[in-house]
Formats: sequence, structure tokens, C-alpha cells
Amino acid sequence: MASGTALIYDEEMTTHKLLWSDPVCDIEVPERLSSSYDQLKRYHLVERCVHVPAREGSKEEILLVHSSEHLEVAKSTQTMNEEELKKVSGNYDAFFFHPNTYRCARLAVGATLELVDAVMSGKVRNGMALVRPPGHHSQRNAANGFCLFNNVAIAAEYAKLKYGLQRILIVDWDVHHGQGTQYIFEEDPSVLYFSWHRYEHQEFWPSLKESDYDAVGLGKGKGFNINLPWNKVGMGNSDYLAAFFHVLLPMAFEFDPELVIVSSGYDSGIGDPEGGYHLKSLSESVCMTVKTLLGDPVPQITGEMAPCLSAVESIQNVRAAHKRYWKWLMYEDTSFLQNLSTKSHLLKKANPNPSTEHESKITNSDETVKVERFLELHMKNILFPVPPIKTATTDSKGSAHLLPVPVHFVKEMDKTEIKALVSGFYADIVKEDKNLLSLGSMLAILDKIFKKEVCNGIAGSPTSSVSVAVALRHSVRFGFQRVLCIFVGDLEIIPNTEDGKILMIHICEKEQSGKTRSKHYISLNWKEDAEGNDFFSAVLGFILPVAYSYQPNLTVIAVGPNRSLGISGISLLFSLLQGLAESRIFAVIEDTEINVMQSVAKALVGASAPHFGVYVPPTQEKVNKIKILRDQFQQEWKMLQCSGKLSVFIVSSY
Repeated sequence: MASGTALIYDEEMTTHKLLWSDPVCDIEVPERLSSSYDQLKRYHLVERCVHVPAREGSKEEILLVHSSEHLEVAKSTQTMNEEELKKVSGNYDAFFFHPNTYRCARLAVGATLELVDAVMSGKVRNGMALVRPPGHHSQRNAANGFCLFNNVAIAAEYAKLKYGLQRILIVDWDVHHGQGTQYIFEEDPSVLYFSWHRYEHQEFWPSLKESDYDAVGLGKGKGFNINLPWNKVGMGNSDYLAAFFHVLLPMAFEFDPELVIVSSGYDSGIGDPEGGYHLKSLSESVCMTVKTLLGDPVPQITGEMAPCLSAVESIQNVRAAHKRYWKWLMYEDTSFLQNLSTKSHLLKKANPNPSTEHESKITNSDETVKVERFLELHMKNILFPVPPIKTATTDSKGSAHLLPVPVHFVKEMDKTEIKALVSGFYADIVKEDKNLLSLGSMLAILDKIFKKEVCNGIAGSPTSSVSVAVALRHSVRFGFQRVLCIFVGDLEIIPNTEDGKILMIHICEKEQSGKTRSKHYISLNWKEDAEGNDFFSAVLGFILPVAYSYQPNLTVIAVGPNRSLGISGISLLFSLLQGLAESRIFAVIEDTEINVMQSVAKALVGASAPHFGVYVPPTQEKVNKIKILRDQFQQEWKMLQCSGKLSVFIVSSY
């Protein structure tokens, strides 16, 4: 079982630098690499990673993507003087050569391929290669946009050739469209290319028609090129999350990649509103990425959880353009929109005020100071101590040996203490003494989570409904203001959710009597398909958007009797909900469900991603169930609005 995170860095790649003055290229500086690596060291992240040395990419490897003519031009620059370098650089859009550029570019290629080898061989589970020059703008026969060789494209071709891979997903989250990668794979169905990028109706560089949502690929590659163009500046966390829920993740799960490669451009991060390179923002973003790859708890998302109208328009257009190619979109309501929310903005831009240029420079200077201060405060808020223990449980049933080795065992709560707690606060829930032993285990783990001594925990229970009711009330008593509970199976005790401190999503085969749906109590009737896992559509299309809209401080996931989900569906829930509540998850599992406990424990310790089962597209009946819930709740939980009836959203958003 692969574990660990690789980190590849070679200081020599910082020798690629601009030798003359060029206002277009002067932001591409060596410090982009060195400041990121220095920050990784300051956070003691380098020592936690598996060091993998870089190497030069070979001529044969580079020719997997690029022409021999392009390779020879790059090679010839090694002996050029400054004037010659300046002249050859002028043949390309936004690129510069240095005598060491060719060597650095080969190191960038080789480092990326070494990372592919480390992951595919099982040496590590994932990793990051810090490289320059970057690559996603470079094309088969041309450098472009600071990029000489397309590192990610070469990596994909290399992985297909060496490891026989048939499905590779490339996710490009740079603020600029990676048109080079798109051109290379636009006819290739073995590579699914996804890019979100600033577009502004073709006003933003590279200003190409083929960067829009309707460029879906060519020939056999139709449907495998996904462009999500942002037509408004300043998109927030909720806009990007909406893109994940309503476009990228559904497509990725249906595509079922054997390898995921991310083109990690960070120029859409805080401090880079114009697509420039802000070193502080960049280095902090790199560190957050490595922490996530290492399995550290994910910081709480900030900002209002409601996508803007422009984001909704872009997402709906992508879904409409791709409906004919993807099974998950088969029964979805999709229609093309005209991006009316941002086209009026373009009309204003056509007649600019002559005085605004000077004002803009003053504003940008002031903004830089504000950004620096904001970043300092922001990082203090989101960088919290990682709990020393990842996953905790108790051995009350003597089944500890069946769980993964990294699970930590905690001492159960004293029986006298349990009785005092129950009689004082939970007597209306706990009617029988036989529940006390399991409650002692549960409360011991939960208290460790409260005190941040452990990140998450798992407890077995003979009466999961009673245990969950106590856990929810105990959490609120401790001070949590928003507790998300997802209960799978028969729920005998339905908690009071009227004050909003608890959000209950109940997943069961049939509607249970005794409680009507409300903002904080949602019943999802779902029976997992016997042929495979069709639960993806419910998780991505409804549960995740609602959960992120709620922004819980703690997530409780429980599996009770007569569950309507298989192990693959339950594993999916645990895997995808770890991004919430600083990764605080408490699992309560019916104690007879040993296989479920094993699968959940593996997901919680992060040993490896569980297998989610064979992808099965949802039936029209199940899609309609989700549509009904979206229509009912999208005003309360706004992250649903990218896939519900848009007319309701538009009226309410002005």
C-alpha cells in the first residue's frame, strides 16, 4: 500500500532568469521557486516528505510531445550571447531564453517524470515537483507564456507509454488557460483535460476563442476537453467549490482516471487579482498544497458559501456543452446561458475613463500593502497545530486487531463518570444500562477530538441511533455551533434541529415517519444500485453542496441498521467530507458491521483511497429525486444553485 508524499526540487532551476528589461516577462523570477521551497522548510514540511532527486529529461522523452525543430532551437540557445537570446526570444509570445534555460527546462521535464515514476511504482502515494520553466502554455513547436517544454503533457505521454495507462486526468488551475496542453490532447480520448481560467469573454490572455466552454475537443477527443471560463474578476472560494461539485468531480468519477496530474499555477490565489506572481501568496499556497498531500487537516473554508451569478452562468454553459458526451449529465436540466451578468461590464470597458490608469496604479500600490497584511492574518487563522494523533478508537469489543495499524487506542471513560453524565444531561435518550459501555468508548474518543488531541475517531455501537443522539447533544454542549450529521440506515431518535446547531441528512431506503423535511433535517431516500456505485450523483449533486454551505465545526457520520448504502458508497462519504470542519470527523458504526468499520478506518487514517466501486450512472428516477431536493433547498443552501432551476437564483441574486 503506497504512502508518503514525494517532493522534488533542484536549485539549479533557479538559474533560468531574464537578462534584459521586459515588462511582460519580468514577473517570472527565480524566487518563485526558491521562496516556495524556503517556506516549505520554515513550516518543517520538507523533512516530512520523501526526497526524490531531479534528473534531465531525455531527448526521446521531450520528443513524445514536441517537434525536433523546437528541441533544436531550445538546444541552440545554450551558447548564444544576450543579443542573440533576445532576438530568438522575440519569436515567441511572452517568453525569454537564458543560456541555462535549456538545461533548466530539461530538469523540469525530468523532475516531473521522476514524480510519475515515484507514484506509479508505489514508492509514494502522491507528490509535488517544484519546477521552472513552467509548461502548460508551450505547444508542439513553440514556446509560449514563460513555458518551453510542456512538462505535464510529456508526463502524460510518458505514463501511457511506460505504464500502459489508458485514462489520465489533467487538472489545470492556473489563472490563464493552458492552451498548449489543450492543443496537444484535444483529439485524444485517453486524456481528460480540465481547465478553469480567467477569460472575460476573450479579453484576458491568451485571448483565444478556443479557451471558451464550447471547445470540447476534436474527433475522438470530443467531450474530453473541458474549459470553464471565468468571465468576472475576483472569483471566490464558493465559485471554485461550485466548479468542483457541479463539473470537475462528476466528470472525474465517471472518467475513472488511473493517474491525476495537476498543473498547479497559483496566480489565481489571494494577492494575484491580475494574474501576476505574488511570492508570498505563491509560497503559502504551495505549502498548503503539500500539507494537504501529506494528509494534514484541511483549514476551514472562508467567505460566503454562495456562487456568484457569473460563476453559475459559466458552469451551466459547460454542462450544456458536454451533456451529449457524459452519462452523469444524461437526465440533468441543462441550457446555454448568454452570460448577461458580465457582458454589460464589457460595454463599460470599451469606453474607459482616461484618468483611471493613474488611479489604478495608486490603488495597486495600496492594494499590495493590504494584501500583505491580509495574508499575514489569514495564515495565522488557518494554520493551526496538527493533532498529534490522526485516528482514534477504543478496544471495547476486542476487535482492535482488525483495524489498520495507524489507528490509536484511547482509554474508555470511567463507568461512574458516564453514569453521572447520562443522569445529568442524557437521561431522556439513554434508557438502558447496556448502552453505557459503548457510550464510554464513544465519549472518550469524542472528547479527544474536542480537545484537538486527535483529528478524527471511530466508535462501534450496539445502538447507533442512541449513540449519535448523545454525541450530537454532547458536541453542542461542548460549544460547537454547527454540527453536521449524516446518518445511513434506520434512525430511531431524531434530534432537535430547530436552532440550526445540528444539520441532519438522513439517508435511508424509504421515508421514515415522525419528521418532515426542513432546512436542518433532510431525508434522502436512496438505495445503492446492485450493479455498482451510483451514489456519486447524490454526494456531488446534493450532499457536498449542502455540507459546504453549512460549514460545520464537526462532522458526525453514522451507519445504523438496515443501511441502504454499500461499503463503497459509505467510503465515498468519508473520503469527500474530510475537507470540512478542519477534518474533524467522528464515525459511529453499528458494531456488527466489521467490514464497514475496516473500510471507514482506512479512509480516516488516509492510508489509501478506498475503491469506490464500479461507476453506474443514476437512473432518471434518482436524478429526479435530487432535482426535487435541490429545488426545495437551494434558497437555504446556496451551493446547490449551480445545478437547480436558475430562474429562482437570478431573481434572488440582484
